[in-house]
Amino acid sequence: MMAVTSSCKDGTKIAMDNGKYVRYTPEQVEALERLYHDCPKPSSMRRQQLIRECPILSNIEPKQIKVWFQNRRCREKQRKEASRLQAVNRKLTAMNKLLMEENDRLQKQVSQLVYENSYFRQQTQNATLATTDTSCESVVTSGQHHLTPQHPPRDASPAGLLSIADETLAEFLSKATGTAVEWVQMPGMKPGPDSIGIVAISHGCSGVAARACGLVGLEPTRVAEILKDRPSWFRDCRAVDVINVLSTGNGGTIELLYMQLYAPTTLAPARDFWLLRYTSVLEDGSLVVCERSLNNTQNGPSMPVVQNFVRAEMLPSGYLIRPCEGGGSIIHVVDHMDLEPWSVPEVLRPLYESSTLLAQNTTMAALRHLRQISQEVSQPNATGWGRRPAALRALSQKLCKGFNEAVNGFTDEGWSMLESDGIDDVTLLVNSSPSKIMGANISYANGFPSASNSVLCAKASMLLQNVPPAVLLRFLREHRSEWADSSIDAYSAAAIKAGPCSLPGTRAGSFGGQVILPLAHTIEHEEFMEVIKLENMGHYRDDMIMPVDIFLLQLCSGVDENAVGNCAELVFAPIDASFSDDAPILPSGFRIISLDSGTDSPSPNRTLDLASALEVGPAANRASGDNAGNSGSRKSVMTIAFQFAFEMHLQESVAAMARQYVRSIIASVQRVALALSPSGLSTHTGLRPPPGTPEALTLSTWISQSYRCYLGVELLKNEGSESILKSLWQHLDAILCCSLKAMPVFTFANQAGLDMLETTLLALQDITLEKIFDDNGRKTLCSEFPQIMQQGFMCLQGGICMSSMGRPVSYEQAVAWKVLDEKENAHCICFMFINWSFV
Repeated sequence: MMAVTSSCKDGTKIAMDNGKYVRYTPEQVEALERLYHDCPKPSSMRRQQLIRECPILSNIEPKQIKVWFQNRRCREKQRKEASRLQAVNRKLTAMNKLLMEENDRLQKQVSQLVYENSYFRQQTQNATLATTDTSCESVVTSGQHHLTPQHPPRDASPAGLLSIADETLAEFLSKATGTAVEWVQMPGMKPGPDSIGIVAISHGCSGVAARACGLVGLEPTRVAEILKDRPSWFRDCRAVDVINVLSTGNGGTIELLYMQLYAPTTLAPARDFWLLRYTSVLEDGSLVVCERSLNNTQNGPSMPVVQNFVRAEMLPSGYLIRPCEGGGSIIHVVDHMDLEPWSVPEVLRPLYESSTLLAQNTTMAALRHLRQISQEVSQPNATGWGRRPAALRALSQKLCKGFNEAVNGFTDEGWSMLESDGIDDVTLLVNSSPSKIMGANISYANGFPSASNSVLCAKASMLLQNVPPAVLLRFLREHRSEWADSSIDAYSAAAIKAGPCSLPGTRAGSFGGQVILPLAHTIEHEEFMEVIKLENMGHYRDDMIMPVDIFLLQLCSGVDENAVGNCAELVFAPIDASFSDDAPILPSGFRIISLDSGTDSPSPNRTLDLASALEVGPAANRASGDNAGNSGSRKSVMTIAFQFAFEMHLQESVAAMARQYVRSIIASVQRVALALSPSGLSTHTGLRPPPGTPEALTLSTWISQSYRCYLGVELLKNEGSESILKSLWQHLDAILCCSLKAMPVFTFANQAGLDMLETTLLALQDITLEKIFDDNGRKTLCSEFPQIMQQGFMCLQGGICMSSMGRPVSYEQAVAWKVLDEKENAHCICFMFINWSFV
């Protein structure tokens, strides 16, 4: 009997008859290793071919080669598992250290609170015994005043700046590891080896503050280098300019910085900061980068106020970076700001007064970016479309920056506002320097420049109620035809290509199909990039409708309802099929930000022209009083910005088209938001009301009468037409109607049908009949469809179909019948799926 055992340790032994082991020669091992890297799991034919092609292996049986490859794969798996466990162990050890430090800090905080409580209690008792004679107290106070040391200089001199830097360092460390701020754990964040870190928010301090502790697989100097380049990881950061640099005697560096942050919506001004940044190394080898504003320093360096920006204040903040045993770094991040919420409308102030939002948008973004960079270092292989992760990250940054520039419309980028048409719901801006904002020269690989020499931006903001941002954005992504105009998509794509393009007209074609090609996910799976291929788009050009494929580069974030975050974004830009790195990017899209506020909110009808309805200051409080009673509703603000490249002589026509297009998008979003809200068609509130239109009442009657006519039994037990519709809507089986077209699409469904397809009445018409069936179901349907038209009905055996979200659905039986109208003409085909359930 042959022994089929072999050493899993070094792979140099083979099993022979009689249980004896014979070693492979080094040359044989080297040859096998080469073959293993080419093909780790060769087939039987491949193994025989290897023996023939490699004479050095000619004395080895194919079965022995098979055993060697099995053992080699076993060793590879063991090595990977051992490496993974070692990495987890290092993370747990470092996390345990962080938790112990956090525990020590909390103990200090408890001791301080106990001391303060005892002190205040003693003061209260002493107050009852105090006399009216305060002369002694005055003497003591005077003496203490003379004993107080003088403050070091706080001016623009090197000594003054160093004094400010040392003070900033001390205050930052007291927040990062001390008890200067009362920190509470951020809701929804659980520490662990796979978590982003320990995240906390402030309680009871001035401004907004957040702190995070985490582990990253990068060395401290690399971490500091990345974090100091704030525009590379903080999407809201427009620019950081280093005004001056000073070296200190202890080897540190003092920098004077001017930083600008984008406004997240069109309804608020952007922020800027005048900062001092101090980089130094502590005695224990830790690296510190701390910052603070210079707004309140007397005789210190100053920065003039910049138009269109509100000067905000950064209180001592920064990064404490310590080397971690076994490699990597332990990092403490503190962000503490006063964002001047008085300067924005009352309804938007939660965005500037919430420490939770600061933690989500800034503090956690730093840790996510570091973890992303660490993963890219360990896995540098190319991903989607041959792009490396760093290249895809740069593309996503380019998309976000272009969208933020469109939302803000800074004059120093060349934007100027066009006159309104009398309704201020949509703002139009024009830019005559598109190469500056599109990030590339407007030229292409074929050598011809684009005819478009200007860019127009149409933007608006609207208030939404009772619809989660993630749900709404997911719908906009998956059902583009509900809001997008295919002719304008075709125009936008043609406008960035060489040669002139015509304005979209009424003769433009419609959507052919949408294909989503994934590119990459972030490590937290909270953001992903994809290429949208719109197939066979009808584009009117040269008196002909020509089918073309349009490609959109799309960035999507915040679509997970369970993720920690308050913002959902869908940003896209037309790209050339070549997808070259130097191609211009002209982003458009949506941003939805949740407003977690306890103040009163405007009525649901006032979603347009929000800017003119909201005032800054005391008037805002008066306006909110008119809508009392809605304070319990969930509010969010949506910002829409669409950009169009055009030739300058077409400005008036393009402006009219863009204004009308954005208004139509706003109307579509309002309809979708209403349908998705709990008061609309949400599946979370039990049975939804049936559509009460006359058409729905008539159709329900036709469906019931046709079923009785062809199958001889009653589908519903009811009397009046309204009762028929209600019974049909609440029927336990899924009932769906589809059109009698060459490519049948669904036109109506009851509640069970919508639940089965995981869609809404608005999006139902985007779903074709053949899309929900698998190959066998489609073959059966094609072969039996003529029978439905001739006989009037058909019964299908149980099988599997698919929801619009791609989930398989099983059903025991399906019945299809022809629905006749009042004149006994075929109106549609109705399907009933009996006893369906998700697999």
